[in-house]
Amino acid sequence: MKNLLVKWNQVSLVKRIVVGIIIGAILALTVPSGASWISILGSLFVGALKAVAPVLVLFIVMHAIAVHKSGKKTNMKSILGLYALGTFLAGAVAVVASFLFPITLTLTTGVDDLTPPEGIAEVIETLLFNLVANPIDAIVNANYLGILIWAVVLGLALKNANQQTKDMLGNFSDAITKVVQWVINLAPLGIMGLVFDAIVTSGLSALLDYGRLILILVGCMLFIALVVNPLIVFFYTRKNPYPIVFMVLRESGITAFFTRSSAANIPVNMKICEKLGLDEDTYGVSIPLGATINMAGAAVTIAVLTLATVNTLGIEVDFFTSLILVVVAAVSAAGASGVAGGSLLLIPLACNLFGVPNDIAMQVVGVGFIIGVIQDSCETALNSSSDVLFTATAEYAKERKEGKVVTMNS
Repeated sequence: MKNLLVKWNQVSLVKRIVVGIIIGAILALTVPSGASWISILGSLFVGALKAVAPVLVLFIVMHAIAVHKSGKKTNMKSILGLYALGTFLAGAVAVVASFLFPITLTLTTGVDDLTPPEGIAEVIETLLFNLVANPIDAIVNANYLGILIWAVVLGLALKNANQQTKDMLGNFSDAITKVVQWVINLAPLGIMGLVFDAIVTSGLSALLDYGRLILILVGCMLFIALVVNPLIVFFYTRKNPYPIVFMVLRESGITAFFTRSSAANIPVNMKICEKLGLDEDTYGVSIPLGATINMAGAAVTIAVLTLATVNTLGIEVDFFTSLILVVVAAVSAAGASGVAGGSLLLIPLACNLFGVPNDIAMQVVGVGFIIGVIQDSCETALNSSSDVLFTATAEYAKERKEGKVVTMNS
């Protein structure tokens, strides 16, 4: 048995996950009631990720800030600009795609217990209060904006601490990173449970009914990952962007797709940055920050589902309103992690621009939950892989300005 486990662990994680998906699908289609206990594996896997990810963000950022040497320049301004640009362009791509390939929805119900924000002011207010949340509450409720602020504040306070204290922070950070890696190593079992539960609960027919919507969402995200982001990288570095684009999609995007958690994917992204030889003082902050605010995939989801709702109701959309939708989708996406329900719960806010009744908008949220097994996975893969891509882009752009030879590692 021990030898079997050793050989199993030697197989790449992606291949093991594929095996888990196949077994989960087969069991769901053949013995949906006889193997219902398998869905517990999925719940345990998601619960473990949710439990460890907030603590991981706290200690990684706190340690990165505490050990940062004063006077040493980082690329955080450039990276923040890239995050904002990427999210805005993602919203624009989604709006254009929705105009080119208009779709309508078969509305559903089942989300009556959720309360969406009433306006952009409420989203901003929620974000501001999340920033000053009690640190214990922030960790318990997975309020990543609050965790991020407390990590930065505590990191700054510990900059003048003795080396033993900083080493202890580093040891805690490494230990929690190792725990996350252990949890991710159990992904094949967890994803087997998630696939089983998704098929038994919604059925393959439910996904096929919304096939066109899924194609638009996934198509937009692929276009951003393979066209828009590479253009951004080329503009900043003047080098062929595809070696690093394919590398981050392969090494970061695939794991994020299956874990469906940008925060849990932070250790994977940090390891990639280390492999690329990037500045640790920069990526130690930019990667956890990106997991919180770099939400291109969420902008796509908000814009596409909003315009699908508008098309279903036969509402005319002018250019100016669609431009506002791009801005609202980008701003809302950046705040998605601070709102219960994530990007789907912000759809009613965007629908409000077109006068869509709240009860109709919440039915669209129900549609989002049905296709969430695909939509959320692709969204997380785009978001998380972009964190590494834009961090590396800022570093290479800085080297280019300084006249150094830029090598786009793959």
